[in-house]
Amino acid sequence: MPLTANDSSAPIAHKAEGADPYAWLQERDTDAVLDYLKAENSYLDAQLAHQGPLRETLFQEIKGRILETDLSLPSPWGPYLYYTRTTAGDEYARHYRCPRPADDSLTVDESREQLLLDPNALANGGFFSLGAFSISPDHQRLAYSLDTTGEEIYTLFVKELASNKVSELSFDNCDGSMTWANDSLTLFFGELDDTHRPHKLLRYRLDGTAAEEVFHEPDGRFFLHCYRSSSERQLLLSLGSKTTGETWALDATQPQLPFTCLAPRVEGHEYDVDHGLLDGQWTWFIRSNRDGINFALYQAADNGAIPEQDDWQLLVPHNPEVMLDGVTLNAAAMTLSLREGGLPIIEVHPRDLPVYRVQLPDAAYSLHVQNSLEFSSERIRLRYEALNRPAQVRQLQLADGQQQVLKETPVLGPFDPEAYVSQRLWATAADGTQVPISLVVKRDCLGQPTPLYLYGYGAYGESLDPWFSHARLSLLDRGVAFAIAHVRGGGELGEAWYRAGKQEHKHNTFSDFIACAEHLIAQGLTSAQQLAISGGSAGGLLIGAVLNQRPELFKVAIAEVPFVDVLNTMLDPELPLTVTEYDEWGNPEELEVYARIKAYAPYENVRAQAYPALLVIAGYNDSRVQYWEAAKWVARLRATRTDGNPLLLKTELGAGHGGMSGRYQGLRDVALEYAFILNILGLA
Repeated sequence: MPLTANDSSAPIAHKAEGADPYAWLQERDTDAVLDYLKAENSYLDAQLAHQGPLRETLFQEIKGRILETDLSLPSPWGPYLYYTRTTAGDEYARHYRCPRPADDSLTVDESREQLLLDPNALANGGFFSLGAFSISPDHQRLAYSLDTTGEEIYTLFVKELASNKVSELSFDNCDGSMTWANDSLTLFFGELDDTHRPHKLLRYRLDGTAAEEVFHEPDGRFFLHCYRSSSERQLLLSLGSKTTGETWALDATQPQLPFTCLAPRVEGHEYDVDHGLLDGQWTWFIRSNRDGINFALYQAADNGAIPEQDDWQLLVPHNPEVMLDGVTLNAAAMTLSLREGGLPIIEVHPRDLPVYRVQLPDAAYSLHVQNSLEFSSERIRLRYEALNRPAQVRQLQLADGQQQVLKETPVLGPFDPEAYVSQRLWATAADGTQVPISLVVKRDCLGQPTPLYLYGYGAYGESLDPWFSHARLSLLDRGVAFAIAHVRGGGELGEAWYRAGKQEHKHNTFSDFIACAEHLIAQGLTSAQQLAISGGSAGGLLIGAVLNQRPELFKVAIAEVPFVDVLNTMLDPELPLTVTEYDEWGNPEELEVYARIKAYAPYENVRAQAYPALLVIAGYNDSRVQYWEAAKWVARLRATRTDGNPLLLKTELGAGHGGMSGRYQGLRDVALEYAFILNILGLA
């Protein structure tokens, strides 16, 4: 039975007086708003009722590929192995440890294991998100934080691991971070301001003394974050906006002292700091963009004092073709995370040995340092995956580059990675720029037009490296190809790629995505009538913008927690995170910026035209993208569009930005979206 649309049962939001007729939907917790959202949810349920059997089939398919009872790869630290275990039927993994074997193997002794945390018991069927999970340096205590609403406001706890006694720390508005000093008694944690920004760092000793403010960041553009250095000898306080950084340091053995600044902030100067060994000497490592946008690496000897900028010595120079994304430090090696040609590269600098790059089997992939293990370790762990290859944890011998696959995420049932073809394509944007596309399709569908699911994001310099998905196999096996448009605004091709898709260049993000869609059609890989598109958060803004610009190019779209009311949100500095976002989008109080954002804002540009079928997902407790952005957008679309295609809004009334928290709940959400797409594409 096909979906119906524009029928009399569709909720119609009333229009209020004023410039924004749907602004009343921002009145949180009022009966009118809740009634409207519930009406939209009921309408969606009714419209999709006939898809119930397909949704259940998809859910069982996806669940059937996942090893529901599984043990994570144990991580050795001090006298213990730390690991998690999932159990069939449970939404969340449990956290354990056991004594470390004398032979330094990774063999878990279940007879001696200790349960550290059971999220299933703590969640009690509701929303659950674990923030910090931090073992004290002496392994005697566990500090953890919980969000039970989806609002990303956390409650802090400390568990005595010898007695299992749990204490709740009576602090409000916590950001969820918990960082130990080396005395295993002092904790540092962040506090949120009224706009949901971590703005204060507090120090608390477990002897019951009152928490003490040690740092306050008044500038609304800057977030603060505290962490331990790789050497575990320093505590580092990072302050960062979208364009500028500043770092303060404190001896981890002297937590009662004040932090000291390494380099006072200068607008446009981004840098981050770590501490480790170089040629056997304790050394500060500073990744900085002061000499070029792709960052260089500097070092400064640790002589007991915090180094000033004049002390920084160049270690790895800036390369205009290669982005230096990050640095991982071990006692005997320095590992660089690079980006070149749109792909992640791992480059290892072992002490007194030649530099080398990690060799990998696929043309398009995702790769990062998953775990540096202990500072003294001669090994690190890499996480590697491709569109057709399940995630692997690879152990890398730092000295010689030898790799060993320690664990590959299992795919149950019939699965052959060679049955799927992964490709890297390049589309030509309107200004001639080459835009990469990662694509996967079942081998027997290669060379013919197929239904295609195109995903995009393009913001904040985030890179959408190809990833494997158990769920996606349900699309691929039904003849649907999957592609990622690596548009400007992301970080795939370095800092310049990011800058070319933000602020006054934001239009490039949208035109790149359209160019990718047109390229896929021109190459005979799909057609407009077979093309589904999807994006979430800032990627939802992308979806909203391209639907306004080229609605005829797409058959169906999904927008998850979409940032579609960008103009009104950026005009309200009282909303969470607005001020911090000025560096990404601009401040619309400036007339030029106002005009620029208004020209592409999805909500502002809804027109009387035909739109594709559209499913929109929102989270009522979302602190990053407010629920009303999706609700207002759908209301305006419903009142303005000229088509009869399905238009559905689902608001998760008990969830936040990431949707429902449990693993089975998440699979059911995916099944709903896939069933919607397959129905619209005529494949169900």
